[in-house]
Amino acid sequence: MSVPVFLAVLGAALLHAGWNALVRVGASRAGTMMVLSGVQGVIGLAVVTTQPLPGTQVWTWIVASGAIHSAYKLFLTFAYEHGDLGRVYPLARGTAPMITLVAGALWLGEAVRPPEAAGILLLGSGILLLARGVWTSGESRRMLPFAVGAACATAGYTLVDGHGARLAGSSTQFVGWLFVVDGLIFAAAMLALRGRAAMPRAGRVWLAGGIGAAASYASYAVAVWAMTRAPIALVAALRESSILFAVLIGWLVLRERMTEAKALSVLMIAAGVALTRL
Repeated sequence: MSVPVFLAVLGAALLHAGWNALVRVGASRAGTMMVLSGVQGVIGLAVVTTQPLPGTQVWTWIVASGAIHSAYKLFLTFAYEHGDLGRVYPLARGTAPMITLVAGALWLGEAVRPPEAAGILLLGSGILLLARGVWTSGESRRMLPFAVGAACATAGYTLVDGHGARLAGSSTQFVGWLFVVDGLIFAAAMLALRGRAAMPRAGRVWLAGGIGAAASYASYAVAVWAMTRAPIALVAALRESSILFAVLIGWLVLRERMTEAKALSVLMIAAGVALTRL
């Protein structure tokens, strides 16, 4: 992985942690996610007007990607209704690099060097250690199935999007269309599950969702572009350094307590990121 790609993925990780924090602290998490998903779709529609239509074989990957992204957002929304940023986010993101590593090696034939594989595993271990409080601190375990579902969806869309963008030959085109499809599917699913209660009303919800949409779109556009320049599993693992940024946001901005376990986890994550650069 080249230095420009490495730095771009780190920037995308910071943006990803930022929009998750906006959703978590929002007055209406479902409403914020509705606005975020809808604005992403509008941005995507504006982008694809500047691009040629995808080839026939690419549309299957676009629809699959949109559906998986919608599932990810649904799982994440429900998880945040039962748990804190510092617990849900690590669980939702933590197991995805290891799932992606195995799936990428088995199905896509992508070779990852031993130091990179070690970095991925250390990174994932640090993230899981950070999340251990859900079992030891008496926190609600109702968020667990949703967080695990979000992790599986993360691994799924990572593999689908990396391959789909390569097939399309343009990450800009692919990302634009996937967010158009995702916006439609997510809105339909949320309205079916929550009815009119899912519709955002407060101005601050629209503001948070709009800012989150811009950050999320930029973050993922950079990540998918990076997947066309470096191994998918490596990009996915490095992107999970967003956990480090989320912990810092929780500590410095949201005034969450920094425990010894959190500090150790952050060190493991930093070491995992360093190993991916060897």
